[in-house]
Amino acid sequence: MAKENRLQAMVEWLIQWGRGIWQKAGVRQCLLGAAIFLTLIGILVANLVPLQYDLKVGQVSPRDIEASRTIENRFETERLRNAAVGEALEKARSNPDSYIIDEKVVVGAEEKLAFLFEEALSLRTPEEMVAPGIPQELVPKTPSTSLSQRVVGLQTSLRQEVGLEVDRQSAETLLSAPLDNFVAMEQATKTVAIKMLRNNRISQENRNEMVDKMWQHLAEYDLPDPARETVANIVKTVIVPNLVIDTERLESVKRDASQAVTPVMVLQGEIVVRKGDVITREKLQILKDLGLSKRTANYGRMLGVSSVVLILLALIGVFLWQYEREIIEDEGLLALLGLIVIIVVFIIKVLSLIPWQGTGYLMPIAFGAMLITLLLDSRLAILITVALAVIVGLVTGGELKYVAVALIGGVASILSLGKVTQRSDVTRVGFIVGAANFVTMMAFALINDDMFLVKNSYLGLINGIISAIFTIGFLPYLENLFGITSSIKLLELSNPNQPLLRRLLLEAPGTYHHSIIVGNLAEAAAEAVNADGLLARVGAAYHDVGKVRRPYFFVENQLGGDNPHDRISPSLSTLIITSHVKEGVELAKQYRLPAMLTDFVKQHHGSDLVKFFYHKALEADKDGSIDETDYRYPGPKPQTKETAIVMLADSVEAAVRALPRPTPGRIEGLVRKIIKSRLNDGQLDESDLTLRDLDKVADAFVQVLSGIYHNRIEYPDLPQENG
Repeated sequence: MAKENRLQAMVEWLIQWGRGIWQKAGVRQCLLGAAIFLTLIGILVANLVPLQYDLKVGQVSPRDIEASRTIENRFETERLRNAAVGEALEKARSNPDSYIIDEKVVVGAEEKLAFLFEEALSLRTPEEMVAPGIPQELVPKTPSTSLSQRVVGLQTSLRQEVGLEVDRQSAETLLSAPLDNFVAMEQATKTVAIKMLRNNRISQENRNEMVDKMWQHLAEYDLPDPARETVANIVKTVIVPNLVIDTERLESVKRDASQAVTPVMVLQGEIVVRKGDVITREKLQILKDLGLSKRTANYGRMLGVSSVVLILLALIGVFLWQYEREIIEDEGLLALLGLIVIIVVFIIKVLSLIPWQGTGYLMPIAFGAMLITLLLDSRLAILITVALAVIVGLVTGGELKYVAVALIGGVASILSLGKVTQRSDVTRVGFIVGAANFVTMMAFALINDDMFLVKNSYLGLINGIISAIFTIGFLPYLENLFGITSSIKLLELSNPNQPLLRRLLLEAPGTYHHSIIVGNLAEAAAEAVNADGLLARVGAAYHDVGKVRRPYFFVENQLGGDNPHDRISPSLSTLIITSHVKEGVELAKQYRLPAMLTDFVKQHHGSDLVKFFYHKALEADKDGSIDETDYRYPGPKPQTKETAIVMLADSVEAAVRALPRPTPGRIEGLVRKIIKSRLNDGQLDESDLTLRDLDKVADAFVQVLSGIYHNRIEYPDLPQENG
């Protein structure tokens, strides 16, 4: 029993401890941030952690295995590329244009001919060398041998040293011709041979044609017939094919053939291995690339993606802490921001899994940007747009063109929203985003000479239109789910056909007319101090809805009839007058008005004194028992610029309406007197209005009221015609 009591006490302590931790400032925000981070990571790396299989080449697959994402079949692609390269090389080798003249053949011929004539010169007898102009040091000193022996020696030497085959007749001519003929033969042989080899593309097929061409060159030399025959025979031996394959051309052919092969893709959802199939090297390679083999994993990529997302969320958190702290302090607004980001990232991820490069231009970043601008803040929307563009880069492999379209389209949507007055404005922004996307895609088409972008530039327009449609579709649901009142929602609530406004118009027409004028005053004043003019106008339209319960107790609805307050006590009159605030709040809840409009109902009188009935009570008081607090509104005092401005506009409009001869000067004096009275009474202490703001508010009130209560001329009656 004692053990059970201790266990129960421990459970209760843990519950209390957890409740205390949960209620601490910042804990819920941290948990919400962690949930957003984990959700984003789960979306982005979902296809990076697939099921894995321990399979080897030669094994039989126990089940069907499908691709978790779209990848390239590297094995098959490489096979096709090798086949294409082999075919291209075969064609290139059979194409004469793929060959160039080999300078090595020319140099080799020069060396062979130089050796030939040097050797022949060394084997000539001294008698054969004697001739005018021959230096004596070139005359060999060796004893004379027979011509036959020297011919054999020359042939053997040429064959063994340079691989030349010279016929006997040519060798005898070289060794026995007069020296001047020998020199002429040497010059002719070297010149013709080098010219033929250097200036002609010689192959095995056209060698005979080149030999015939050689005779044309020899005709230019004045040689005896034996000498010409000898030169021709020697040149024939060195005229060999001089073409070699152009390696640079071959590399270019290989590269072009490889690039021309379209990669073979394994599509997401495609069956890679069927049950009972034998695992081949190709299939195993596909499993590895998909991360389905236990020997490979994408942990590095997962860590990288997680790091980038963490950095982006940290930057957003710092921005919120410094510039939009109210969003961090409100878990609902923080959850709304996280939900919008998650929805957009989910759409981005789904589109990235579609195996078509055009989907990268359909990622609706502008959709998220417009939602955040309408529901939260435009500066925050720009930062989120940058973060989402980075995520687009993550899922598309860092493609700059996708990132640019996402970023430019998102920023264009934020800058184009401006002051939204109706839902059609969002449609207009969608076309602007589409145009920005279109121009961006065309710019990248020019930069990269990409015809795909030119042909599919319409995708940018579709992106903008889809973003606008998504924004219009999601906006009312998010407004209702998180209690956010956007400018579009405010415009809808300002419609006179709204049930509560319709009831106010029919049951308390004087109050309705008063509220419209107060709304005009409040809107002009709010815009003068950079407050939300639309919110002030719509708040003014609803601030007195509580008067529909007892409309005839309020002077603007009495229409010159009896005043029921003349028959009741001042305290009861005060109770009836002040109760319209409480009753207005009840009606606001009944008709589900947003909290920000209910605040106008609560705060438009603050804790102001009901002066008329208070002074009436003081006049009737005999024993000094009147307590001023009994004649004040319950409050609270205005908390924002807009509610404070509506309070002032409400008081000013009622006072000026009762003002006799409302000249501009008297109107301004009364307006400034009322504002000063509310300031001195402390009714504006909790609003953000400054003294400079109050001066601008007074000027705006005077300008509007002077236009309403300007002097009018009296039109004379038209004379009646006598019948």
